Amino acid sequence: FYKERSIVNHQIASYNDFLERRLQNIIDSTIIGQEEEMERGHIYPEIEGYKIKFGKVKIGKPAVKEADGTIRWLTPMEARLRDLTYEAPLTLEFIPIKDDVEYDPEEVRIGELPIMTKSKACNLDRHLIGEKKGHELNDEEYKKELQNLQEDYLDPGGYFISNGTERVLITVEDLAPNRVLVEKSRRYGRNVEVAKVFSQREGYRALTVVEKKKDGMLMVSLPTTYGQIPLMVLLRALGMESDEEIVEVISVDPKMEPYVLANIEECANEYGITSKDEAIAYLGKKFAGGQAKEYRVKRVEALMDRNLLPHLGNESTDRLTKAIFMARMGMAVLELALDKREPDDKDHYANKRLKLAGDLMEDLFRVAFTALCKDLKYQIERIHAKGKEIKISSSLRSDVLSQRIHHALATGNWVGGRAGISQLLDRTSNLAVLSHLRRVTSPLTRSQPHFEARDLHSTQWGRLCPNETPEGPNCGLVKNLALAVEISEGFEEKEVENILKDLGIKEITKKSTGTRVYLNGDLIGMHPDGKDLVQKLRERRRKGLLNNEVNIAYYKDANDVIVNCDCGRLRRPLVIVEKGKLLLTDKYLEDLESGKKKWIDLVNEGIVEYIDAEEEENTLIALKEEYITKDHTHMEMDPMCILGIGSSLVPYPEHNSSPRITMGAGMGKQSLGFGAANYRIRPDTRGHLMHYPEMQLVQTHPVKYMNFTRRPAGQNFVVAVASYKGYNMEDALVMSKASIDRGMARSSFFRTYNSEEKRYPGGQEDHFEVPNPDCRGVRSEEM
Repeated sequence: FYKERSIVNHQIASYNDFLERRLQNIIDSTIIGQEEEMERGHIYPEIEGYKIKFGKVKIGKPAVKEADGTIRWLTPMEARLRDLTYEAPLTLEFIPIKDDVEYDPEEVRIGELPIMTKSKACNLDRHLIGEKKGHELNDEEYKKELQNLQEDYLDPGGYFISNGTERVLITVEDLAPNRVLVEKSRRYGRNVEVAKVFSQREGYRALTVVEKKKDGMLMVSLPTTYGQIPLMVLLRALGMESDEEIVEVISVDPKMEPYVLANIEECANEYGITSKDEAIAYLGKKFAGGQAKEYRVKRVEALMDRNLLPHLGNESTDRLTKAIFMARMGMAVLELALDKREPDDKDHYANKRLKLAGDLMEDLFRVAFTALCKDLKYQIERIHAKGKEIKISSSLRSDVLSQRIHHALATGNWVGGRAGISQLLDRTSNLAVLSHLRRVTSPLTRSQPHFEARDLHSTQWGRLCPNETPEGPNCGLVKNLALAVEISEGFEEKEVENILKDLGIKEITKKSTGTRVYLNGDLIGMHPDGKDLVQKLRERRRKGLLNNEVNIAYYKDANDVIVNCDCGRLRRPLVIVEKGKLLLTDKYLEDLESGKKKWIDLVNEGIVEYIDAEEEENTLIALKEEYITKDHTHMEMDPMCILGIGSSLVPYPEHNSSPRITMGAGMGKQSLGFGAANYRIRPDTRGHLMHYPEMQLVQTHPVKYMNFTRRPAGQNFVVAVASYKGYNMEDALVMSKASIDRGMARSSFFRTYNSEEKRYPGGQEDHFEVPNPDCRGVRSEEM
């Protein structure tokens, strides 16, 4: 597993995905302007017949511009030493269009993008150095090249360098978008049944809520509007006109039907609404009262198409799908009220997504790029008003983009009001670095108890370390990834949709029956036999005909099939068991040992598969081979994989009490040792170096994946547990003076001081030297 990937692979892979795919997607989906009919990827200045189209974006290599104007390529070490930001120039093609005639494209530098160390755009990238040398590098050659660039070859990368300091983007835990969550919340002094969905599309996030009133009325709160509207009015406005359709799509259950009929009657009697036009007129009066009729209709249509459930599309043709989705939310609320289902568990890991460095940079870049484009539009309009010729290269102010990104990275204050996203990398020891890069934080406030959120949830097994968490207010909110996890990068929905259509999924009509099929929370169709569909999809995935990023779950009670291929799901590898037999044979293990087979072959040949928390609900997993029965579907790779980096270094943790392992994991990261091989030239503000670090006498299996033997911390002491002269000492330590005199636990502390030689007007200069004793202000020799 670790031969083919770095231990901080999730951070680097996510950032590479941002550079390769998401950067261009953001640019292609940006629209700036006020006009009605606007295409994506354009700026529409208020100039008759003039618009600007975006072309391809190019990312340069990290470089620095010297005082004399020359540009040199930059290594991370030079950026640290000279307090520079390790970043690369971004250039974008702008194509001016006047009266539908495209002019020659202009390539303009739009700003600087911070580059993650060891990513594809970094000057330390193995393939990049190989291209310069003209051949692929082997491990030994790559190690030599890194040493020539003054880098520690065991440094994992995965962090940024901003103004000479190393900063890491902490992975953030977030509620999954586009999923309906049903809960009972305390409002108006009683329990109210509520269904919520955070619908997300291209950075725009909208909350839609359906709740049941005391009298049984289902009311909806829409994004960007005040007040509530009856669900039945919204369904009619979305195109469901007949009562039969509405009853069928919500529920034909005899217990629920009276509620649905009562809602329909109330809608007709109280509000006088029985048709689509009446519903739109009612919504128009509510949300755009006092305006002209045409404007009111336009406002309601814009609300339904753009603001309501944007993840289902923003065309008028998507309204029926939105109506069915809203009806399902209504059904979920009624089921909860009638005790036909349990409230959803917010802390279940199927309802969580992780935001990695790539996702966080995507959010930041989207805001910064929109600001840049708005500024460009304003500058072009100014130049045009003065009657001058429009030239994009002279109108664009590249620091608008660069400064926004720099400021967020340097302070940690991210878009969306989140603080502490970017943190100073902890360089106490090699272990501290790895642990910091694999940390996961929750956005919940630290001051409140949040007992459920802090508790260890059963779906975190094998995904997050049960022991490695700080003590105090952050307990249970700051977590660390387990050893063998992978975070999904996201896979094209269209490809999965095509496969589902091949397997017999029917489009939704007003009289659809069968199993509902959801793709990333989006209702895409019905299938007559859900169990069979899931079986076929899993077979395809194991044969390599379906991407292994896709996970499939079948809920028998709700009659739903849920297919996920979005990014940010925590997945873990499990060995497949069929008919009580392990698919991983002894022969295969020998091939793995000898290097004939690789880890990726296990996945491609359907022997190991990655399972997310959603699909894990359909599995029965054996801990060891001897526990396998006919009912088991999978087996753990290794029981130790539930632990994270810190606690996996504790020997025999199963013989310790739980708080001791937590303390051991925390203190292991604070142990001084040999943090980085290039400590002599590293300009850290402060650094510790142990004189005689030793390898552990008792080592656990995971030690070798963390290079802990090559970058050790701490020493092996000889300890006697005894009372001191017959007194009860509690937990004090008595050290042997002779051992300390011989250098036990001796360490040096380094601090970096900065000073500059300046030249002053009038010819005076500063010099570094030992001053003469008669010099004014000199310190005495004792100092």
